[in-house]
Amino acid sequence: MKLIFQKDILLNSINIVLKAVPSKTTMPILECILIDATGSDIKLTANDMELGIETKTTGVIEERGKIALNAKLFSEIVRKLPDNNVVIETEPNFNTTITCEKSKFNIQGKDGDEFSYLPYIEKQSYIKLSQFTLKDIIRQTIFSISPNDSNKMMTGELFEIYDNELKVVSLDGHRISIRKIELSEHYESAKVIVPGKTLTEISKILSGDNSKEVQIFFNENHILFEFDDTIVVSRLIEGEYFRINQMLSSDYETKVTVNKKVFLDCIDRATLLIRESDKKPIIISVADNVMQMKLSSVIGTMNEEIDIQKNGKDITIGFNPKFLIDALRVIDDEEVSIYLINPKAPCFIKDSDERYIYLILPVNISSGM
Repeated sequence: MKLIFQKDILLNSINIVLKAVPSKTTMPILECILIDATGSDIKLTANDMELGIETKTTGVIEERGKIALNAKLFSEIVRKLPDNNVVIETEPNFNTTITCEKSKFNIQGKDGDEFSYLPYIEKQSYIKLSQFTLKDIIRQTIFSISPNDSNKMMTGELFEIYDNELKVVSLDGHRISIRKIELSEHYESAKVIVPGKTLTEISKILSGDNSKEVQIFFNENHILFEFDDTIVVSRLIEGEYFRINQMLSSDYETKVTVNKKVFLDCIDRATLLIRESDKKPIIISVADNVMQMKLSSVIGTMNEEIDIQKNGKDITIGFNPKFLIDALRVIDDEEVSIYLINPKAPCFIKDSDERYIYLILPVNISSGM
């Protein structure tokens, strides 16, 4: 095999597939990136058996063939080469030469036939949306998945399609994030649970261009994202997702409307007094058209008031400030509405059309008083 690439194009393609290379594995072949130039296109593939990414790249095929190269070594070599054409040549014993200007590397590759190709997904059940929309949905929900897999369901996000609506849900036991969008077409109803890792990596690859589409195909076990010249295939999380409708309520005793930036900045300032190991709540007291926020820690105390619009009863309630910050940062509205029931019930931050809903459980404020 002999291939010629522009360095920046090759490096960009490597960086795309690198996201599916496992950090630890007992199978050395999975530590590799497959370069496949047996057809008319040059494809780079990585696959950790849970997440697989394949992307087409631009280059000149002088001799066809394929080779699997250690991903870490290959990416670092290409990254540090001069900004010029890169030539990759392989011999029958899989010895591989990488040349650029006067720089020449010899590394040992592996038989490309040993590489695990991505599973085949029938392209029947699918939806399509813009890259911008998918990237935005992930940004607005991914922060509330659980970081550990003691409960596998909480490490993924529910994608629920009904007619022309896509609803995405994530939760970690302390909060729930829900984002709904209207699709351009009507589709068959479906529910799948997508691993958070998959969505995080896809978000890094998406251009965020509103004029470019993503097609999402799914079957019982896998989901496939197809966009630009890239395919991402992931296993789905098996099982039935939590019945979140039982956790949502339209009842409230207090509704607060507040400028989002003012509210967010105030909470952000309060966190200056919290060490990473501390779990100090921010205490919010709502009375008349004023919201008072207090935080007390071993470092010091903070007390601030901001103007609000209030409907309903006065209330004092405590929250983990990080949970409020995470939700507020991804809301694009200038003003937000917060619905409160009592000091022990969750609060809801949502818009009037419920295109987004953030449920946050309160914390015991006796320790923060």
